[in-house]
Amino acid sequence: GLIGVAAPRLVGTQMVSKIQEYEGQYKRLDWRVGFRIAEDVAKQKFCTFKNDEEAMEVGIRAGFAYLTLGIVSAPLEGFTFLKVKQRKDGEKYVSLWYSGPVRGAGGTAAAISVVLGDYVRSKMGYSMYDPTEEEVNRYVTEIQNYHERVTNLQYLPSEEEIKFMASRLPVEVNGEPTEKFEVSNHKDVPRVETNLIRGGVCLVLAEGLCQKSAKIW
Repeated sequence: GLIGVAAPRLVGTQMVSKIQEYEGQYKRLDWRVGFRIAEDVAKQKFCTFKNDEEAMEVGIRAGFAYLTLGIVSAPLEGFTFLKVKQRKDGEKYVSLWYSGPVRGAGGTAAAISVVLGDYVRSKMGYSMYDPTEEEVNRYVTEIQNYHERVTNLQYLPSEEEIKFMASRLPVEVNGEPTEKFEVSNHKDVPRVETNLIRGGVCLVLAEGLCQKSAKIW
């Protein structure tokens, strides 16, 4: 029902029965159920989409909705969309876009949505994100600026921790601007679409991936 808002063509398909089948194979609310259903949607097993981008985006929404029990808006409003972008070597990678409402999912689910996005990326045959040093430094500045100028994060990672996480991301954590002011440094980075602070990016990286890294591992 929740995913039907974003992808009406999924309503009335075999997706529900497939979820029940996976729950029998694993167990109810097992993360693997969310991952498998995301893969099936992305591979257009229930209905067709206009392109891979739309199929992967809806697949991630479906998996994310399962992982959050379908009770928060994060799969629709926190994860806003997906883009396929170009690596420096010409290969294609996946960019996941987030906004402020991802906070409603909680740190663990927000982090798992990135892992879910990477799972879908790998199953669809796309290359890994190749972050540059400048892009990694932009993440550091942005998270620190968000904490100091917007609102205190529940967990503020150290510069070293942010760099460790950001330099190893297999998918890009991206997002729409949520503030009216720019980052204090590392502006005009070629593959970063805005100089404005992106709240969703800061929440997913700091309160999600960094704070919950041990649990996710």
